[in-house]
Amino acid sequence: MKTQQHHKQDKFHNTIINSEYTDNALPEKNTTRWVAKRKAQVIEAVRSGVITLDQACERYSLSVEEFVSWQRHFDQQGIRGLCVTKLKR
Repeated sequence: MKTQQHHKQDKFHNTIINSEYTDNALPEKNTTRWVAKRKAQVIEAVRSGVITLDQACERYSLSVEEFVSWQRHFDQQGIRGLCVTKLKR
C-alpha cells in the first residue's frame, strides 16, 4: 500500500511525464535558482529524450556528477529529495 507521500510523488512524476515537452517547457537557460520542480523537469526531459544529458549539462552549466546526484535523490525520495536546506554553520 502506498503512503500519501508516495502518492504525491507519483502524481508529480506522472504530470511531468504526461506533459508534452518542448524546449520552451524546460527551465530557462540562465536558471541559477534551482528549486526542486525545475530539477525534476530537467531530469524528466533527459529521461524522456527531449534533451540529452550532455545538452542538459551544457545548457544549465551542470556537471554530470551534479545531474546524477539530482537523479539519485529523485529516485530515492521523489521531489522531496531534490529540496535543498541551508546548513547551519
